Amino acid sequence: MTLSNSAQAILKYILVSLHLLMFSVIAQAEVVQFHAWGGSAQVNGYLQWVSEQLQKEYGITLHHVKLADTSDAVSRVLAEKAAGNHTNGSVDLIWVNGENFAAMKQHQLLLPNWVSSIPNFTLTNAQKNPAMVTDFGIATEGQEAPWGKASLVFYHNSRLLPTPPRNVHQLLRFSRENPGRFTYPAPTDYLGVSFLKYVLVALNKQHRALLYKPVTERAFKTVSAALWRYLDALHPTMWQQGTHMVRQASALQRLMDSEVLWLSFSFTAAEIPSAVSRFDLPRSTRTYAMDEGSLANVHFLGIPYNAAHRTSALTVVNFLLSPKAQAKKQQLAVWGDATVLDMSLLSERQKEWFNTQQTHPSALSTSTAVPLFAEPHASWTDTLRDAWFKRYGERL
Repeated sequence: MTLSNSAQAILKYILVSLHLLMFSVIAQAEVVQFHAWGGSAQVNGYLQWVSEQLQKEYGITLHHVKLADTSDAVSRVLAEKAAGNHTNGSVDLIWVNGENFAAMKQHQLLLPNWVSSIPNFTLTNAQKNPAMVTDFGIATEGQEAPWGKASLVFYHNSRLLPTPPRNVHQLLRFSRENPGRFTYPAPTDYLGVSFLKYVLVALNKQHRALLYKPVTERAFKTVSAALWRYLDALHPTMWQQGTHMVRQASALQRLMDSEVLWLSFSFTAAEIPSAVSRFDLPRSTRTYAMDEGSLANVHFLGIPYNAAHRTSALTVVNFLLSPKAQAKKQQLAVWGDATVLDMSLLSERQKEWFNTQQTHPSALSTSTAVPLFAEPHASWTDTLRDAWFKRYGERL
């Protein structure tokens, strides 16, 4: 017997509802330890809202373990595995992508083949959107679920710098003409290594394809030559003549607020207008994207293989992928993180949740499409960071 489309839709809804009900019944009254970066007031505020919703709807307590570096949580899971703790791990859920996902996958630290069991994962339409199942060039293979999308943006003090640079070459010219008004974090910081990757991609149009394959010594030598020439020229013009680098991205905002810097950048576009509203940045701050393109990626959620509360963690992930939670997260005043859901799969009512008009003078304009650079293969990150420290580390 062949079911009609409407009957199939009803059956799918019933199955999904039963699946979700099973999650909620089993998951009640548990505490989920969610290890996630804690360096953004907006992200922290959003997760507080999530915690309240989970407690109200499922009786789950979400504890946000605030990390300075995601690798801290990776190291913890790795240490637990080495100690033989395979069933009662201290990390139930982790916000992860890039080299940290690659490391966890390599050491078999993530729960396998769980993502397809999440009812709301179907709303990402992964079959037609391979970015939902690819992390820095590495197939996720059901070990992590997409959560949001982000891209590198720049922001400037429009009173001091009315016309900002629009590509990496203009950025170097600006820094030469205005010494001390730009810097970037050391590549131990996520934003610092992201800047290096952005410059690497932008300067290597001819050899760009090499960046999306596992790194080799020959390939790295080929593409890094232009980067080193660029940084050798940029560093003497930067804040502190490039002899001192800030250690965390948050320091960039403080330098912008004090008008030491005139130009900076972020991987969270919405944090700029939010910081202006909190008086952490000047009112004359404006956000924009480089004309040549922006480094962009999808960030994910993983469940460690030894999570003590894996069923509750599945419920949390399903909620985080719900239209309700994704629409809330995309609101500029909340986080401004782009949804991973395919709008064509949502109901008209659900689509309306995403259509709220949010404007702010300091916000990134959405009127102009900007090319997006995919993140290089994850293997490039450590190689790039290590080479940077070998070349420049003694000066810091």
